[in-house]
Amino acid sequence: VKQPSKSTVKGKAWREFSKFIRLRDALKTTGTLTHVKCITCGKLLEVSFCDAGHFVSRRYNATLFDERNVNTQCRYCNRFLDGNLLEYRRQLIKLYGEGIDTELEDKATEIYKLTIGDLTNLEKEFKMKVERLLSEHNL
Repeated sequence: VKQPSKSTVKGKAWREFSKFIRLRDALKTTGTLTHVKCITCGKLLEVSFCDAGHFVSRRYNATLFDERNVNTQCRYCNRFLDGNLLEYRRQLIKLYGEGIDTELEDKATEIYKLTIGDLTNLEKEFKMKVERLLSEHNL
């Protein structure tokens, strides 16, 4: 049996992580699992029409799956405003405190290899977190 490629496993881990981020933020910003506010512009949207947007680019493995680095964004802010990073920085500091922005930026420069095993574990971890959120809210 052919082993899945690293990019396939990374994609599966990302899907679970993204789902978790959007559900976490929906509960935090609206108290529902269906609607969420964009971290950068505050627009209220359906969860399924949002992105899990990175403050520090997703090309850095060290911060790729860091829950503090990824928050729900409307597609306009994430894709067309390239993350709307000035406002993203302001909102991150409000959420996590002074210095979080530079902490994440510094962390991103660390050499961090993700193995297929690491990615498989991340997929399982975030799948469990999604299931926990849903069960806590009787869904």
